[in-house]
Amino acid sequence: MALNQDLIDAARGMTLADQLRRQARVNPDLVAYRFRDQVRTFAEIDRRVDRLAGALIEAGVGTGDRVAILMHNSIEFVEVFWAAARIGAIAVPINFRLATAEVGYILGNCRPAALVFDDENADTARAACAPGEPAVQIHVGADYDAFLAAGDPTLARSRRVALDDPAFIIYTSGTTGRPKGAVLSHMNLLINTYTKIATHGITGDGEVWLSGLSLCHIAGVSGLLPCLLLGGACVIMPSGQFDATEMVDVIEREGVTCCFLVPTQWKEICAVPDVTRRCRSLRQIAWGGSNAPLDVLEAMAAALPHAATFNTFGQTEMSPLTCVLRGNDAVRKMGSIGTPVPNVEVRIVAEDVDGAMRDVADGEIGEIVYRGPTVMLGYWDDPAATDEAFAGGWFHSGDLVRRDSDGFIYVVDRKKDMIISGGENIYSAEVEAVIGRHPAVDEVAVIGIPHPRWVETPVAVIVPKRGAAPPTLAEIDEWCRASLASYKKPTAIRIVDALPRNASGKVLKNQLRDID
Repeated sequence: MALNQDLIDAARGMTLADQLRRQARVNPDLVAYRFRDQVRTFAEIDRRVDRLAGALIEAGVGTGDRVAILMHNSIEFVEVFWAAARIGAIAVPINFRLATAEVGYILGNCRPAALVFDDENADTARAACAPGEPAVQIHVGADYDAFLAAGDPTLARSRRVALDDPAFIIYTSGTTGRPKGAVLSHMNLLINTYTKIATHGITGDGEVWLSGLSLCHIAGVSGLLPCLLLGGACVIMPSGQFDATEMVDVIEREGVTCCFLVPTQWKEICAVPDVTRRCRSLRQIAWGGSNAPLDVLEAMAAALPHAATFNTFGQTEMSPLTCVLRGNDAVRKMGSIGTPVPNVEVRIVAEDVDGAMRDVADGEIGEIVYRGPTVMLGYWDDPAATDEAFAGGWFHSGDLVRRDSDGFIYVVDRKKDMIISGGENIYSAEVEAVIGRHPAVDEVAVIGIPHPRWVETPVAVIVPKRGAAPPTLAEIDEWCRASLASYKKPTAIRIVDALPRNASGKVLKNQLRDID
């Protein structure tokens, strides 16, 4: 008797949108999402996603088509995620902090069939689009509700979506200055979610996740998923300025059990009066984006002694979790990113003369490379970058690390020359390319220096053109405004006669950090 592979695949598959449908059947009345005064149960969100999915199909969005999202945090943002997933389309969240030209490049690269934007981003969305593209443009706050309400909810059930199909394209800037779209499958994100549940001890028993991260980032996307699988609630915070007192108010009011913040944010939260009593509901707290200094670790231990703590490390291309440092090791192994999580195999390698990878000894510096089911499918429409990233059958992270004799890993430097400022990735080459076009600039190198609030901040070291007056910070700021997101612009400049270089002509950025 011949096997009916379609039926077998249907029985074995459970995509992200299938997980939502399952919760709507099993826990229809449980709260799935809260945003300000809006509340959606699993049944309500599932019904709305069905209608939105049907509306997208009727508008011509097909399997594999891209649905770009340029929005601040909201429940509608999440609805677009799951509606795209339900019909086999690919969600493309775009950072709302990007300049119009940057948004335009991403839209031109992924060529979406639909673009969803909100009031705050309407001008940027329209300016970034090529004439007549994409064909479907949906404005949340204007025509979104009518578009959704008109959708046929039965159409989505006709689409067959496989676990290995792409679910998201999330753009991450590269050292050449051009963003690259990491393609993540349903399977990538589900395996990452199972790993997070296991490593963080998330039980699903009354779990409430506080999503204070931007949903356009992989950390924001992946943060929503444990509660989707376990029937917990997600409290979505508005995009914008972090306020520690407001965050504590929300944690107390909503009974938040787990959340992720950067170390400086945890430090501010721990300073809020009566924080121990008010944040008693917290069970797991995580930090990432940078190492937590001793004073922050001590503050967290004193203010939130009842919560298990985790330092998480990863990157977009890995869906994103790769290593975890647990709280009991945080002081003993300070500065470490911890040890690899289940489902991720790690090597630390150097490149031999013949190009082959050679594992380095403990204590030696090498590049950390990964293998496992959370590795992305590749970079969107960029086979050369994909081949380079997967050289030797491992994903090359670009991070230079060392491992101690206990197996704990420490990041030493970044081959990708990335600055992390306030949780945002800034790539020096991208900023250098813009500043280098200024008429008064001969050469420029961009470095990250410590910042008390944002961890790092970009600084431009500039060699002025001969005979030209050195540019001021205000002039550089204005020059960058049209081409770069605000957070990428340097917060200071340093004028020098020449950039230090090694024998091969490479700029010695470590020396630049010593310039006053």
